[in-house]
Amino acid sequence: MATVLVTGGTGFIGAYVAADLVEHGHDVVAFDLSTDETRLAKLGVADDVEVVRGDVTDPTAVVRSIRETGATHVVHLAALLTDGARGNPRAALEVNCGGTNNVFEAARTLSDQVERVAWASSAAVYAPPGRYAGNDRDGWVTEDDLVYPDTLYGATKEYNEHQAQVYHEEYGVSHVGLRPTVAYGPYRETGGSAFLVDLIEKPALDESFAVEYGDQTIDWQYVRDVAQAFRRAAFAPESDLSRRIYNVRGECQTIREAAETVESVVPGAEISVSDEGDLPWTQTLDTTPAREDLGYEPEYDLEAGIREYVSVLREEHGLDPL
Repeated sequence: MATVLVTGGTGFIGAYVAADLVEHGHDVVAFDLSTDETRLAKLGVADDVEVVRGDVTDPTAVVRSIRETGATHVVHLAALLTDGARGNPRAALEVNCGGTNNVFEAARTLSDQVERVAWASSAAVYAPPGRYAGNDRDGWVTEDDLVYPDTLYGATKEYNEHQAQVYHEEYGVSHVGLRPTVAYGPYRETGGSAFLVDLIEKPALDESFAVEYGDQTIDWQYVRDVAQAFRRAAFAPESDLSRRIYNVRGECQTIREAAETVESVVPGAEISVSDEGDLPWTQTLDTTPAREDLGYEPEYDLEAGIREYVSVLREEHGLDPL
């Protein structure tokens, strides 16, 4: 088994990636500015994960941590997300672009040690949904479709895809980038997608909730499936890779359908849904290459993900189980 360094390893997705890797027998190092082990503890792996405080914008810290831990694989997740990038654009470039460059440069420098960098691009690299209207795949967006982000966050991820390509073609750095959408599950920060969290958490805790966007489709990707996707990206054999960037998603359902699923899971849930508002995201991603090359298949459909999410929340708040 391998030693894997996970940047952003104490964050929401990072903690689940760390737990998934531990469950599959790997040694894990969480490299993060935050050394808060709360999520790791709640996932039952705090004693199994080495937490190293570090900043991805510090190239020396990145190289030193990879070298000293003996990591042969890196899962790079550390980033400023959409709201953070909007509020502090200069920091977004330093963290998202500069930090990713530091990871690739460390992999180049330590080429005798580092076998693969699996890293987080994003579905945010795609253009707004209207750009794909009328394509010949019934709305499904492939990795070869137009990349034209309309957010700074998406632009940083697009740039990272270009620099990843250069590091692979010119320096031989093995990498696999994933374009996930919006992950949901216990212990997530709310951020700009707070309504997705509240749609599940408020009914789970016996609170009513009103939500817009009822007729619009969202990719409901449970966080444990995101985690297994990064593990697969980190360890897929080179000979199996037909590309270096892959879409990954969960189950595409409308907000109304998700609300109905919550109501079926939580008896007595009070959710009102309207069709007002427009979501800017492109969520209907084709994942054929990820299935064929990485062996990625979501293990959680929407009901299973919501059921586990609700069960965790109710137990933590001392409420009756489902």
